[in-house]
Amino acid sequence: MLKNIALLFFIPYLSISQNLYNPQELYDLPGGIFEEDSLRVLNLQFYNPNYHNYLVNSWFYSPSERIPASLTVNNILYDSVGVRYKGNSTFCLPNDNQNDKVPYNIDLNYFVSGQNFLGLNKIKLANAWMDPTFVKQIVSSNIYRNYLPTGESNLVRLNVQGDYLGLYVNDESINKQFLKKHFDEKSGPLFKCDNIDRFCDTANAPSAMPPNLYYLGIDSTLYYDSYDMKSDQGWGELVKLTRILNQDFSNLDSILNIDRTLWAFAVNQVLQNLDCYNTYYVHNFYLYQTKDKLFQMIPWDLDNSFSGAIMGWDYWSQSNIYEYDPYFTGPNLGGATQPWDERPLLYKLLNNNHYRKIYTAHINTIIEESLDTNIIRANIDNLQNIAFSAAVQDNNKVFTMNEYYENVNNAIWASFSWGFGGILNTINQRKEFLLNHPEISLVAPDINNLTLTNDLVTVEIFNADIVNLMVTTSEYNSRFESFLMYDDGSNGDITANDGIYSAILPHYSSGLDVKFYVKAENNDAIKLHPQRAEYEFFIYSPISEVISINPNLRRNLISIKNVLGKEVTEVKNTPLFYIYDDGSVERRIILK
Repeated sequence: MLKNIALLFFIPYLSISQNLYNPQELYDLPGGIFEEDSLRVLNLQFYNPNYHNYLVNSWFYSPSERIPASLTVNNILYDSVGVRYKGNSTFCLPNDNQNDKVPYNIDLNYFVSGQNFLGLNKIKLANAWMDPTFVKQIVSSNIYRNYLPTGESNLVRLNVQGDYLGLYVNDESINKQFLKKHFDEKSGPLFKCDNIDRFCDTANAPSAMPPNLYYLGIDSTLYYDSYDMKSDQGWGELVKLTRILNQDFSNLDSILNIDRTLWAFAVNQVLQNLDCYNTYYVHNFYLYQTKDKLFQMIPWDLDNSFSGAIMGWDYWSQSNIYEYDPYFTGPNLGGATQPWDERPLLYKLLNNNHYRKIYTAHINTIIEESLDTNIIRANIDNLQNIAFSAAVQDNNKVFTMNEYYENVNNAIWASFSWGFGGILNTINQRKEFLLNHPEISLVAPDINNLTLTNDLVTVEIFNADIVNLMVTTSEYNSRFESFLMYDDGSNGDITANDGIYSAILPHYSSGLDVKFYVKAENNDAIKLHPQRAEYEFFIYSPISEVISINPNLRRNLISIKNVLGKEVTEVKNTPLFYIYDDGSVERRIILK
């Protein structure tokens, strides 16, 4: 849903231009809990001096159990927070080596209702055990967020019982607070898609089918070991999703936000996140069903981006990683244990020509927008400079300070005989491979100069066989419908065959916000405008009065009016029009 967004309103009877919905405004503000330009210190003090042995035992035998501790941040004491250990391999590896630097899950209102830190009630601390740089999670999440809702991260120092334990990555929890922030609601079915397999004690550990979205039958208990339900209900909806996917694929768009899924798959591949559904291991994603009845794929646990620890023995033949085919044209997934048709969601989407072209368009957009190594290096340098002292003093980390820096640029071979992909060399090698891929390098249409004049949308497009205006009035920004645009001198088009395509904007007179984007297609490829559609899109918002425009006036608020043009005061959850003395108008929704 639209949330916390100020939208410029355009006035009927004038030549107008579209405004762009910007989902980036949903993320944390500077100075918030995920601020990257500072390094907060978190102090945990357990009431039970034997806390570590107790929590280790709980991890194995009662993983949801928490014990109380006090948390101090910024000289503010939070009493009786609920703490447990979390993670799988990142817990097992340090624990097996008698190293106390395990991941933490801190719930501030587990024992004390309503307690929170800067509005957040849960803090998840990852130990970056397999990331020499400490920043792969943060840098990758900053890219993912451009294209779909993604958890935020930053770095913190953690003290426990008065002693410095180490440098940690503070990862946003995918919980009701996250859902409310990105979808403006939080009551739907939510699933963490990880099975019950344990990295520790593999001889006696439980195991189950990966969360590959197979249809196992109508009995929901058959899914319990492969998916972790985080909501109060939803098994029936998940079973329905798997049934439609596997038995009624033509109706998949009735229950899954397909475009959101294609974006997730595209970023996974471009950034070489090898620890997710469409690469190596099938896990590390969430599924949430929003009120429009569509499941949304949400990425999670991104520390194996840029090849990460999954590089392993491919360190000695790195082209196996960098030239990992994003379409899986071979019979196996780059040496993974499961054939690619055992990932039914991936298999079916990429065997649909239309969805495959959209996936390719998304890959091209990510390469074009997000692989500037100068920008990425600046992000890394900022993070590592701020964390330098904390990293030096972290005696529990696995890697040396030389590797802290070296793994930014290059893959490294660790002393314990394992390869770790470097950030910048992975980006450079991966980008070169993708840009020369025969499918990705196909020439797409060219789109420019979109305008909206009264109810007529026009756009300049070349090298297209078909052009569609994709439109919705859904408050959930989903279920876009396709309407043909013409360059034949009819249906509002002025001149035939001039490369200017036209269409009457549907729902223009409905009084509703009309959200739209353009999709141009030829035999080889698809291009979208804006390129981040459907995560971003244009909006036409109606207003019922003409206001004179005087750019020489300062921008002072004159009045606030409702949709009927009557002057009002601020009202929560109601669309309001803020009218300024320079002739500009904003539409805002004040949330509860």
